[in-house]
Amino acid sequence: MAAKDELGKRGEDLAAAYLSEAGFAIVERNWRCPQGEIDIVARDGDETVFVEVKTRSSVAFGHPLEAITAIKLARLRRLAVAWCDANSPVRQRIRIDALSVIAPSRGPVTIEHVPGVF
Repeated sequence: MAAKDELGKRGEDLAAAYLSEAGFAIVERNWRCPQGEIDIVARDGDETVFVEVKTRSSVAFGHPLEAITAIKLARLRRLAVAWCDANSPVRQRIRIDALSVIAPSRGPVTIEHVPGVF
């Protein structure tokens, strides 16, 4: 596994643990369909939450959340609809969150959760 892939997997593991500790129920991780992938699908109360996780080892090349563009958000919305179509026969409240993980090889990890980015 490449270093970038390992960092991404570590970030998603940290994100899932963070969300679980915050009371979210993790429904699915790395859900894929022809349009793309959703990092984490979770439940927060009566909402289904689709979480985009961005991980970096530092902010030397920008904050992880800067990688979530309007085009990426539109794709996430389409993916959320596709997941709902495939997994839930009833309408439900949905939300798209962003979660950044800054995980240096040494030192503390920083996690920032932004609910309702779209």
